[in-house]
Amino acid sequence: METAIKFDNMGRVVLAGGAVVGLGALCYYGLGMSNEIGAIEKAVIWPQYVKDRIHSTYMYFAGSVGMTALSAVAVSRSPMLMNLMMRGSWLAIGATFAAMIGAGMVVRSISYDQSPGPKHLAWMLYAGVMGAVVAPVTLLGGPLLIRAAWYTAGIVGGLSTVAMCAPSEKFLNMGGPLAVGLGLVFASSIGSMFLPPTSAFGAGLYSVAIYGGLILFGMFLLYDTQKVIKRAESYPVYGVQKYDPINS
Repeated sequence: METAIKFDNMGRVVLAGGAVVGLGALCYYGLGMSNEIGAIEKAVIWPQYVKDRIHSTYMYFAGSVGMTALSAVAVSRSPMLMNLMMRGSWLAIGATFAAMIGAGMVVRSISYDQSPGPKHLAWMLYAGVMGAVVAPVTLLGGPLLIRAAWYTAGIVGGLSTVAMCAPSEKFLNMGGPLAVGLGLVFASSIGSMFLPPTSAFGAGLYSVAIYGGLILFGMFLLYDTQKVIKRAESYPVYGVQKYDPINS
């Protein structure tokens, strides 16, 4: 237990360090101390179509979050569906992964321009699947969920602001390292399922999965925010396929 507590405290320190770096970056870029032009300055000279693309992308993002939450609440009120989602067998886990990946592939494969009806239905189905997957967290109770929602909103808002203030391609080169980090966190998550967190190795894997995952997905937010902006800026106006805010 002492070893597990040491690993947990170490993870908290690393996470706090990451938060300090994030706040420092926000102050550095937000106060204009960088010599490069940030996305928020470039927004002044964006053509209207770029602004419309970014606006529609974030509107669909907000809609996805809302529908996922509604789906989670609906599933949590159905004992049969909750029992299905809480099964810990490998078959249930595999089916859940297959449903998430399959629904995502279906959404991306449908043309936003040529088939708007099926595209939106597939998008809502995907949000519904994600809601079903996260529904078991409702068992934690209302106060904890509300606190988690505020923490999440703070993290997403803060890091999105950093990405908007930073030079417009500052974080776009992180794709490779982030993919490696994602593999490490995923492997740690799998490993922590088999090793007790009271053992030294199990505690280490658990800390990597929890705290490393928080830092990793925070960095993904920086990367994805700038990727949305870059795609909106560079996608051809008269391309064969129109800009797809749902895929973005």
